[in-house]
Formats: sequence, structure tokens, C-alpha cells
Amino acid sequence: MTRQDYERVFRTFPDVVTIMELRVMLGGTGDTYARKLLRSNLVEHFYIRGTYYIPKAKVIDYLLSLHYLQTLTRFRRGKK
Repeated sequence: MTRQDYERVFRTFPDVVTIMELRVMLGGTGDTYARKLLRSNLVEHFYIRGTYYIPKAKVIDYLLSLHYLQTLTRFRRGKK
């Protein structure tokens, strides 16, 4: 998918999403994995007073990244 495709798919999401919305955008990923992505800075974000704020553009950047592609490939092969 291209950036324009993702922007079209996520047009109903606000420009800054929460961790719950991030999980939905990533296809229903678990809370622990989503937080791991944020803590390792694979998805750029702001952490203010105990709350994650993630720009929608940064989620799309992650979905277009090599790391995301490698993760998908591993899961499709059955390796975790």
C-alpha cells in the first residue's frame, strides 16, 4: 500500500491518536506489543503525563517502514 492508500483508510481517525486507536490501526495488535513499539521508538510519539499521543502520520510512516514489512514476513512464515 502507498501513503495515499493509508491516508484514505485512516481518514476517520484524528490527526493525533491514542494507544487504543494505534492498536486498531495496526490491525488489532495487543496492548503489550503496541507499547513495545512506542517504547523502542519504532513509532514516534509524545508521552505526556502518562499518556501516549501518536501523530497519525507517524503511524503511517511505521506501516511503510522496513521493520513493519519484516514483522509481517515473520508472522506469515509462522515465526515469532
